[in-house]
Amino acid sequence: MSRPTRAIIDLAALRANLQRVKTCASSQRIMAVLKANAYGHGAIRVAEMLESHVNAFAVRSLEEALTLRDAKISKPIVLLEGFFQPEELPLIAQEAIEIVMHTGKQFEDLINTPLQKPINVWIKVDTGMHRLGFCPDDIEAIYNRLKQCPQVATIRLISHLPCADDHEDAITEVQSEDVEELATRLGLESSLANSAGVLGWPETHFDWVRPGIMLYGASPFPNRTGTDEGLQPVMQFQSTLISVKRLQKGDHIGYGATWTCPQYMLVGVVACGYADGYPRNAPTGTPVLVNGTRVPLIGRVSMDMITVDLRHQPNARIGDPVVLWGKNLPVEEVASLSGTISYELLTHVNCPIESH
Repeated sequence: MSRPTRAIIDLAALRANLQRVKTCASSQRIMAVLKANAYGHGAIRVAEMLESHVNAFAVRSLEEALTLRDAKISKPIVLLEGFFQPEELPLIAQEAIEIVMHTGKQFEDLINTPLQKPINVWIKVDTGMHRLGFCPDDIEAIYNRLKQCPQVATIRLISHLPCADDHEDAITEVQSEDVEELATRLGLESSLANSAGVLGWPETHFDWVRPGIMLYGASPFPNRTGTDEGLQPVMQFQSTLISVKRLQKGDHIGYGATWTCPQYMLVGVVACGYADGYPRNAPTGTPVLVNGTRVPLIGRVSMDMITVDLRHQPNARIGDPVVLWGKNLPVEEVASLSGTISYELLTHVNCPIESH
């Protein structure tokens, strides 16, 4: 190992978070969401750990699905955005990959493409997200046509929650009622609940739940952490001190000289910056852990380094461990201070990933 910046994946925490899903949705099947390289945690690593404990995986694209198939992951894999070109369909069928269908173009491409074997289709219903999916009034006609299509095997319904992170928002209840009515009338299995739905809206659980961020130990709710939800952080983003400088009162720190030492003090330099996935707009005062103790970030985040105030760590030395987020420092806290969300920070990590 040369540069010390690492993301360490705690597989025991991942298992514990899956158990939390099962506690909340004890009778539902689980479609674990692995899109964006399992939210930055390593899709193959996560899939191998979860495969015998979940019913399916969900990804963004055929490329992500094939990465899992090449790693001998055999569980059903669902393409959440469906296919992008009809030329993908024969390979989708060959690899027993399932699709979410959300446009008339996809519908026409599917029924006009001969396949060696049929594929499973999830019809996307737009119940309020207004991003992807068919109008609820059109679903029955689409379903009836798909039933007659030899390229189609099992048909299910799927929809998405835009406001489940707000316990007071009425949209989620309306969506749940719409999905329930359609699924009951057509006799179809359905999926609506994301992580926020799993944790906060039992009425959205239906037949399949789709946990994403909660599997990785972060909360889907604003102003709460994974710990608040009974979850454990799976990723520890860490590095070390590579310099400890003794600076004088009035010395400036970093690009733009935006922070000035108020007294004689120790300043640490950490081998981690925005090229590694640490947020460039993290402000002065954002906490990091040095030897397990919180110290504040000072000055601007650089491409490869950050600087920290070591006045409360006077014995710090080069090589001492630094945690950017993880156990005892929630990624949600760093994200909130940086004006973003934990999803973005986790998926932007760009350094070697290890697991234990």
